[in-house]
Amino acid sequence: MEQPRTALAERIAEQRAGTGDPRALVGEMRRSVLLVPSVDGRLWSARSGGVRWVCAFTDETALARFALHHGPGDRPMDYAALLGARIVDEIVPGLGEPAGLAVDIASEDGSMFFPPVTGIVPDGVAVDADATAEEGRGRGR
Repeated sequence: MEQPRTALAERIAEQRAGTGDPRALVGEMRRSVLLVPSVDGRLWSARSGGVRWVCAFTDETALARFALHHGPGDRPMDYAALLGARIVDEIVPGLGEPAGLAVDIASEDGSMFFPPVTGIVPDGVAVDADATAEEGRGRGR
């Protein structure tokens, strides 16, 4: 029997179908408890495209799909349960490099990336913060 989707997984599906509200998606991510795999006490992340992505999952089923390919073999995968807001507001800025959040990356039709941009991560670590500030100045403010 298939497990019902979490509210965040539903919002991701809506967004991928072209019917979602991006602000509602970010809000749901911030309110959601996400499962972040850990190895030796460190949160799992991967680098791609010049960005370090903290990998997180909406539920244990999504985490299990990931663990099949990246887990420690015959042992259960350790993970931390963290609010999405804590990941993007505290953990991402502490990484010291452009970083974002990758959700459900082992779900071909259900993954979503939250890049290190204004409105998702704090302005001080957003890669577009300078451009956003320039746009604001260009409007006669």
